[in-house]
Amino acid sequence: MSAPSFPPPRNTDPAAFGRVAVLMGGTSSEREVSLNSGRNVLEALQARGVQAHAVDGLPALLEQIRAGAIDRVFNILHGGDGENGVLQGLLSALKVPFTGPGVLGSALTLDKIRTKQVWIASGLPTPAFRRIRRGDDLRAAAAELGLPVFVKPSTEGSSVGVFRVLAEQDLQPAIDFAAGYDGELLIEQMVQGEEYTVGILDGIALPSIRIVPAGAWYDYHAKYIAEDTQYLCPGLSGQEEAQIRQLSLAAFESAACSGWGRVDVMRDVSRGLQLIEVNTAPGMTSHSLVPKAARQAGIGFEELCWRILESTFQARPA
Repeated sequence: MSAPSFPPPRNTDPAAFGRVAVLMGGTSSEREVSLNSGRNVLEALQARGVQAHAVDGLPALLEQIRAGAIDRVFNILHGGDGENGVLQGLLSALKVPFTGPGVLGSALTLDKIRTKQVWIASGLPTPAFRRIRRGDDLRAAAAELGLPVFVKPSTEGSSVGVFRVLAEQDLQPAIDFAAGYDGELLIEQMVQGEEYTVGILDGIALPSIRIVPAGAWYDYHAKYIAEDTQYLCPGLSGQEEAQIRQLSLAAFESAACSGWGRVDVMRDVSRGLQLIEVNTAPGMTSHSLVPKAARQAGIGFEELCWRILESTFQARPA
């Protein structure tokens, strides 16, 4: 399957964007990754002549909006209030355009459990799972699902707090973590197979990427530090590539998402493609995946940032 075809950018005048706040940093566990992404986006927009400046966190953003210093927001605030609907609700109420999905799509997809519930209701494939609240018996849930499993927070990203449990003795670190964690955890059947991701840009699925870490799995180190992780793009070919793009777009839209984002998928040796999660403010670092897929489609990093910012001119789905 060939790379998707994109129409020319709708806008050629950087002044049309006005004063753009590149929102980054914040207080979530993904702060450092967000700062890295934000610096790259800021540099790309400024290189295209956009009047963009960095803003670190929601209080600073609100202060600048009150001062009348912001016309629109490029949200690259990973995790927390940047992706849980709080930012989106604030900006919607203040009528400040912003990148990424709206309130519902952002809040829903930050919560892996609720996202999977929507996918199941929509007839889309995702691994079997159990919800773990504080005090629940994690060992019993693992036995019910059957090993191997992954245990992870329902509302964190960047592989923060993720445990790969292959055998009974691997469970104790996850149990210890759960005892001190205030939020809900997700325990799901481990997919035995290949890992893929598909970027979504303006209603079009980008070429898939197959992720091949040098280690046993794609953890935080493989995502942001290691230089030996392989990224094969497109990850599939022919009808299989068409299928993963169609599935990813359906998963994105069924979760009330619009604009841009990324859908993580795995291909199980027996069950086929399985949806894992959606990221509504994907990384834009040197290791990040949406820029890699966009390049395969003929869109460089500066143009990618421009096109994402252009989406702020469009009305969101109700």
